[in-house]
Amino acid sequence: MMLQKARAANTRLLAAYPNGFSLDETHHPHVTILQQFVHIADLDNVYSAVNSVLAKEKTNLWKLHAFKYYFIPSPPIGLAGIVVRPTPDLHRLQDNIVKVVTPFTVKIATAAAFMSTEGGRDIQSFLLEYVADFTKIAAGPKFNPHVTIGVGTEVYLKAMLAEPFEEFTFSSIGASVYQLGSFGTARKKLAILNTTG
Repeated sequence: MMLQKARAANTRLLAAYPNGFSLDETHHPHVTILQQFVHIADLDNVYSAVNSVLAKEKTNLWKLHAFKYYFIPSPPIGLAGIVVRPTPDLHRLQDNIVKVVTPFTVKIATAAAFMSTEGGRDIQSFLLEYVADFTKIAAGPKFNPHVTIGVGTEVYLKAMLAEPFEEFTFSSIGASVYQLGSFGTARKKLAILNTTG
């Protein structure tokens, strides 16, 4: 359900702003739990640590509730998403993943940490700060689970947010680790994690 809704909204945004991005095989719709910089050499340890958390959960049985659109302004455009209502399950999952990944994180990185087809020129400078500071600005009480759906002009996105939103429920179909790309999109799948619980 979420994949269908996200792709439909993405198609709509692209029609209004063709310079955005398509949700496709290299731009995967997802609910972000954590974004952090880690050394490549530590990736296997990160996968194991996160799998240890997922093994205690039954994420595929959770019913998640999408209830509105939102966007992050970057004038004159904005990055839009479908917001998911935070639940105790989502908060517990994020808290525990942050705990096990923190020992492997590094605070400083360059655009080379991201997947880019343009030598890093397409990586927004704010992304470096956003990923480095994710646990301060997007975790715990500030956690805003959402699925990114694309880019539009601020004028268009404000009008879109003013429309009635048809709320819906959905469930997770899996968990993966990705290398991020432009606008923090999930570009390169690095690992599929265990979500059998």
